[in-house]
Amino acid sequence: MDSQSVLARLKDGNQRFVADKLDGQLQDSSRRGALTGGQEPYAIILSCADSRVVPELCFDTGLGELFVVRIAGNVANTSSIGSIEYAVAHIGCPLLVVMGHENCGAVTAAKNGGDNGYNINHLLAHITPALVAAGDGADVNTVVKKNAQMTADELTLRSKIIGDAVASGKLKIVPAYYQLESGQVEFL
Repeated sequence: MDSQSVLARLKDGNQRFVADKLDGQLQDSSRRGALTGGQEPYAIILSCADSRVVPELCFDTGLGELFVVRIAGNVANTSSIGSIEYAVAHIGCPLLVVMGHENCGAVTAAKNGGDNGYNINHLLAHITPALVAAGDGADVNTVVKKNAQMTADELTLRSKIIGDAVASGKLKIVPAYYQLESGQVEFL
């Protein structure tokens, strides 16, 4: 599949999720058995680690369909970028979705500032550019969207593997925003 057909498939799956009409396909023991020889996901999702945001559910997918990288604030750090590079270089996924979500706790913590300890401060530093770009009066959800957009752009700059795949047309990167109550994914 190319990136446009993958994006259409994700949108269709999200519509089923929002309408409470999940098809529940590819989630049984026969599917598990079919995947023991390898994986061929059609999309990479860089998503927040928030327990309310489950990409496999919100896109109504089964086992082996998505390569999901989850990290608080859906930030692009060395480890998350390395995981994405693996999916690009070794699996050949044509689409990468960078998905932020409504009322993100990591973005809220970055906005609030203060000392959250070494590791959390390091993580939140990746969100600071979005805070600055969104402006002083921006609400959390505006910063979440800006963070998804900037992370999508940043991936091509911080990774030769990802940048080359985008430049050659093998990979498309799309930022997105997940609404908690409705389950709707807005592609930005």
